[in-house]
Amino acid sequence: MAKEKTHYVCSDCGGTSPKWQGKCPSCQAWNTLIESAPESASPAKNRFASLAKTAEVAVLGDIDAVDMSRTPTGHEELDRVLGGGMVEGGVVLIGGDPGIGKSTLLLQALDSLQRSGQNTLYVTGEESGAQVALRARRLGLDGSQVRVLAEIGLDKILATLDSMQPDIAVIDSIQTVYSDQLTSAPGSVAQVRECAAHLTRAAKASGVCIVLVGHVTKEGALAGPRVLEHMVDTVLYFEGDTHSSFRLVRAIKNRFGAVNEIGVFAMTEKGLKGVSNPSAIFLSQHSEPVPGSCVMVTLEGTRPMLVEIQALVDSGGPSPRRLSVGLDKDRLAMLLAVLHRHASVACMDQDVFVNAVGGVRISEPAADLAVLLAITSSLRGKPLPKGFFAFGEVGLAGEVRPAPRGQERLKEAAKLGFSVAVVPKANLPKNLKSKDFEGLTIHAVERVEQAMEVVRNL
Repeated sequence: MAKEKTHYVCSDCGGTSPKWQGKCPSCQAWNTLIESAPESASPAKNRFASLAKTAEVAVLGDIDAVDMSRTPTGHEELDRVLGGGMVEGGVVLIGGDPGIGKSTLLLQALDSLQRSGQNTLYVTGEESGAQVALRARRLGLDGSQVRVLAEIGLDKILATLDSMQPDIAVIDSIQTVYSDQLTSAPGSVAQVRECAAHLTRAAKASGVCIVLVGHVTKEGALAGPRVLEHMVDTVLYFEGDTHSSFRLVRAIKNRFGAVNEIGVFAMTEKGLKGVSNPSAIFLSQHSEPVPGSCVMVTLEGTRPMLVEIQALVDSGGPSPRRLSVGLDKDRLAMLLAVLHRHASVACMDQDVFVNAVGGVRISEPAADLAVLLAITSSLRGKPLPKGFFAFGEVGLAGEVRPAPRGQERLKEAAKLGFSVAVVPKANLPKNLKSKDFEGLTIHAVERVEQAMEVVRNL
């Protein structure tokens, strides 16, 4: 009997090779080629015929641009990330580490949608119906009318979607679904790509909103071919440390809303609860001001958040250390040089440690001014006044550059009771007497040395 031919498929890009190699010839990734049997030519001939819909050529100006109606999920933080709620015919892909809360959040969201009158379906390929029911009891969702289907066959799932016509359906997870038209195992590149394509087409044709749960690789990226992220309308990532009770849901792609939006959730005994004031997580509770601490306002998507920057300057040896957690260490070295050159504050023989409280990562340069003030405060041993905050980018020439959306940052800090601000001159509000800035004293500065002088006088 003739031996069945095999070829090797890259798990990252989907490229093929007739023999095994250490490096993928298509994307140059190492150790990603997996042996699989080639698909037979007969079923593949018309496999995608059902996906190809004919359409006439139309003029862009003549096409009606209709705003998509949104269905709120009942979870404010999830709605914020989605851009207002679920969209009819939209396909959402949500990924995250195992056990971080993807299935928990989606089950809670489906229950809220069902209670508001939506027809919902939860397709699980990783658990039995009894396990889903057990989780629902733990979350306090007694008497939930969400329909559950434990199935991994694509044809059965599509037939159920066609017969039930749900408004929202969750597929948990896309890596467990398989199509009979392919011989490869569920979770392989070909199966994930094929199943996602059919489910996406079903969503667009019938108007059902489909949420796909995706596995992630050990590097944290979504498992499977990258084309999966291109196919869907929205890509969400679950982030967070499993040792912490807080979770972040971040939008990486959204055809119906803003990207880089985040939703903050707290994991409780009754599931995930939205955190309406995330600034409280990232601010330390000091009874009295302490040296080396400065609060700044950072932007996560469209949301301003207050984060405490802490610095510790200690006497070092001949080769002092510069260490930063949550901030770019190369930028810290640059800021120390600016501080020495333009503000005459030398830390050449000192160890400098900088930390963003709460495990948050700050990538924007608006944290520069707060970092410099925290370092100076620690070096001098003098705390900044109570209710003080600062933000602004610092250039190599010693200038303080404006931060984007400075008005919103100031409003958020004023709302939380902060009273003294040092900000770039270009971010100074035109109408200081507005109620939004009531009780806030704003010092506008153009250079680093000016900022240091203002803080000394405070």
